[in-house]
Amino acid sequence: MTDTVALPFWLFAVLAAIAAWAVLERLLVPSVRFLLRRRVNRVIDEVNTRLNIGIRPFQLTKRQVLIDRLVYDARVIEAMQAYAREQNMPREVAQAEVARYAHEIVPAFNAYVYFRAGYWLASRVARSLYRVRVGFADNERLAAIDPEACVVFVMNHRSNMDYILAAFLAAEQTALSYAVGEWARVWPLQQLIRAMGAFFVRRNSGNPLYRRVLERYVNMATQEGVCQAVFPEGGLSRDGRLQPPKLGFLDYMLRGFDPGGRRDIVFVPVGISYDRTLEDRSLVRRLDPAAPRRSKWFVIRTTLGFIAHNLRLMARSRWRRFGYACVNFGAPISMREYCHRHAVDFRALPQDARFPEVERLAGMLMGRVERLIPALPIPLLAAAVLEAPQGQTEFDLKARAYGMIERLQELGAVVIAPAHTREHTLDTAFNMLTLRRLIVESEGRWRPDPQSLDVLAYYANSVAHWPR
Repeated sequence: MTDTVALPFWLFAVLAAIAAWAVLERLLVPSVRFLLRRRVNRVIDEVNTRLNIGIRPFQLTKRQVLIDRLVYDARVIEAMQAYAREQNMPREVAQAEVARYAHEIVPAFNAYVYFRAGYWLASRVARSLYRVRVGFADNERLAAIDPEACVVFVMNHRSNMDYILAAFLAAEQTALSYAVGEWARVWPLQQLIRAMGAFFVRRNSGNPLYRRVLERYVNMATQEGVCQAVFPEGGLSRDGRLQPPKLGFLDYMLRGFDPGGRRDIVFVPVGISYDRTLEDRSLVRRLDPAAPRRSKWFVIRTTLGFIAHNLRLMARSRWRRFGYACVNFGAPISMREYCHRHAVDFRALPQDARFPEVERLAGMLMGRVERLIPALPIPLLAAAVLEAPQGQTEFDLKARAYGMIERLQELGAVVIAPAHTREHTLDTAFNMLTLRRLIVESEGRWRPDPQSLDVLAYYANSVAHWPR
């Protein structure tokens, strides 16, 4: 029993590695997992005491359970079988395709990441880039929303910053779940986005099986009361105007809504605008069908160059924020009351009759959103410049902007130009236009730069829906 056993070094190293792995797996990993889970539970208990709309059990369910629930949903299976017959493929292949779609769509919400890391990062990014303002919020009616209702924030889509700004400003009320395009499916961004409760969507996908899986997930989340944010425009506005709504997401939410059920759906219109949209030039460039397509390397190089330029300005203490970013929250709209008032039950309508009703609702919601889009200094000055393209003095330009502010306020628009700092605000906006070379001076008169007319129009269009 005391004899010495000689082992080759490589075998000793393998046995030592196996022993270390066993210790790690059996002792350390469960302990770390327990500590992390306890910390997450503390965060959930804490935030649920102060949120108007608490975190739903659906959001805390294990991701694999939600994936399985989606894959084996009766309507998904029915669509899978029909798809397999149409494509003449084995059911197992179609089932694997459904599983891939489910893994792609279902988020992995983490309350700690959302309310600690995500909130901190979103607030720092938003406040470092912009002067963030909530121009209007019907707080009394927002606070009176049924805590069990599924609240859906309906927003216009100006920038990819909308995701950050909305999550940051709504974090005191609820945890938002929103759809993100395929542009964000890159490591490690997609892991962070999933942990924040967002789900990925293939825009304009014509695959009926994929659309059915997406529909069932949205319907499941809505029925479970998950608070969501939707952009009915379906993508970023390229010309600065509010785009016609796409009806898919609203239809997914409403086709199973029971007006007499225990859970209401409440839509909250939201208007967002920026003094400077980071993607403005790339967005307006897409309006030109003859413009050559930019390579990914060009986009990466341009983005890195933009970041480096701003870092150099920061190092020289010459950097300034990009003006205002403002969000307005409108009065909530109860679908239970809406259905009773208009005598409509979306569940009972066939598709050809349901879509006109969804379109009618979407038009009403987008009309509310349009009136909530704030009027900011840069868009007002851009509109003033374009109204007199032959040129005007700085004094005349600002006087024209003052006149616009007065008219918009009379019409009920939310204008971010406080009376006591209005002169300074317009001076700052004017300097931003000159620094970006959007306007040029000649013989004491300021005119729009011919190369930047589309960019100026992009900003002016955010207030173009108001009568002049």
